Amino acid sequence: MKHTATPAPISEIPVEVAASTFAALGSEQRLAVLGALVRAGSEGLTIGALGERCGVTGSTLTHHLKILAHTGLVSQTKQGRSIICAAVAYERVRALSDFLLRECCADCADKRHHHG
Repeated sequence: MKHTATPAPISEIPVEVAASTFAALGSEQRLAVLGALVRAGSEGLTIGALGERCGVTGSTLTHHLKILAHTGLVSQTKQGRSIICAAVAYERVRALSDFLLRECCADCADKRHHHG
C-alpha cells in the first residue's frame, strides 16, 4: 500500500517562509499598499487608483508591488490597457497570524491564556 503524506495545514508555514513574508511587510508603504488592496476586495484596483489610495506612485509603487507579488500576497493582471492589482492571499495572512499566535503563552504558568 502506497503511503502519501498529508499536506501540512496552511497555518503551519515554515519559519523561513514566515520570515520572508514578514520582511516583505516590513515597510509602511508596503503595508499601505496591501491594506488598500485588502479593502478593495477581490476586484482589486488599477495601479493608478492604488497609487491614489495609498499615496505611493511611480517606480516606488512598482517596486513595492514586485516584492508583495513575490511573496504571493498580491497579483497583477493585465486587463486591456490597465493592470489590475489585487490582494489574493488572505489565507497566507491568516497563516502568518496563526504563526505568531500558535505558541502564545505556551510557557505561562496560567494556561487559561494559552491559545495554541
